[in-house]
Amino acid sequence: MNASLNQRLEKVEWGEYKVGDLFEIKSTLSFNKNQLVSGNDYDYVTRTSLHQGVLQETNFVNENNLNEANVWSLGLLQMDFFYRKREWYAGQFVRKIIPKFSVNENNARFFSVILNKLKPVLLQVLVRNVDKTFENQIIYLPTKNHQIDFDFIDCFISELQLEHLSNLEVYLSSHGLDNYVLSIAETRALQDYKNIEWREYKIGDLFKKIRTKKIAYKAKNLPNEAVNEFNLPGLTASFKNQGLNYYVPRKNVTVLKNVISIPSNSDVYRAYFQSREFTVISDAYAIEWNNIDAPLSTNQYLFMVMAINKVTDLPIYSYKMKLGGWNIVKNKYIALPHVEGNIALNFMDNFVKAISKLAIKDVAQYTNKHIKLPK
Repeated sequence: MNASLNQRLEKVEWGEYKVGDLFEIKSTLSFNKNQLVSGNDYDYVTRTSLHQGVLQETNFVNENNLNEANVWSLGLLQMDFFYRKREWYAGQFVRKIIPKFSVNENNARFFSVILNKLKPVLLQVLVRNVDKTFENQIIYLPTKNHQIDFDFIDCFISELQLEHLSNLEVYLSSHGLDNYVLSIAETRALQDYKNIEWREYKIGDLFKKIRTKKIAYKAKNLPNEAVNEFNLPGLTASFKNQGLNYYVPRKNVTVLKNVISIPSNSDVYRAYFQSREFTVISDAYAIEWNNIDAPLSTNQYLFMVMAINKVTDLPIYSYKMKLGGWNIVKNKYIALPHVEGNIALNFMDNFVKAISKLAIKDVAQYTNKHIKLPK
């Protein structure tokens, strides 16, 4: 945050407000996803935290179950609040949070942050106590003349967004992501995807597990933000933040980078490419490409991750129905593109570049449209 925004925050008067005076919490009428109609007019929201709580999209089902727009959903699993811009349907164990004030785009962002700060408290209570616990919480908000200072909130979020967009444009430019025009090779890779030959390869023939030093800390005792010497991300079985939710000191640990991580004891067995330095804490491990004479590029690693997740990140695996560790995974087979007797590494590189450009195109165009950085 820049100095100007920090100075403005230092001058703000903050007041105490009871959540129940600002929001109403209500149960939602739910139904099974099998009753949904195909389409994309409405969101079907469940208690999951993935994809902003949206399990899938649907077309009109019925008026009784349709929830209004410009409210928040609360999934009674991870207790995450998500703002709903459009009308939506709900699965089981979802509450809706109805504001008692006028909501616009800026204060919706602000109050999303405020509401999610209540998550630790709500996670400690039983589901039947969520409503009263929510309503009785006290939050602190910018205040002017004993009223919520909505003007400050609006201006603050606008300035903060502009700063973030400026930083994003610099990042895109410095990493070559502002160029979203596909090259001839990238266009050809997209065209060849459906027609290219695929062959199966044993994971253990392609990758090897990396031996790491045992960490002398338990995850629950570690900070989840970098603090002093605790500044190296540590890997666990979590699928949030690519499994990197804790920090450990760098002394006497194995520092890894540009490898693939896989959980070994989890609800979700999703592999990730770890492009930044980290170490392994517990319930997960890291693998690297076997051929040290021909190392994989970042894009090729990303392609490999997609292939690995086809056989590990499956609904049949959970904490109760475990996938297992490397001794199991190394014997699984993945499908990879094949050209002239070899894995099509060049194709993989160009394909991921093309997908990245298509994915970033809207972001790059958005930043170009909304901000103009000084030359």
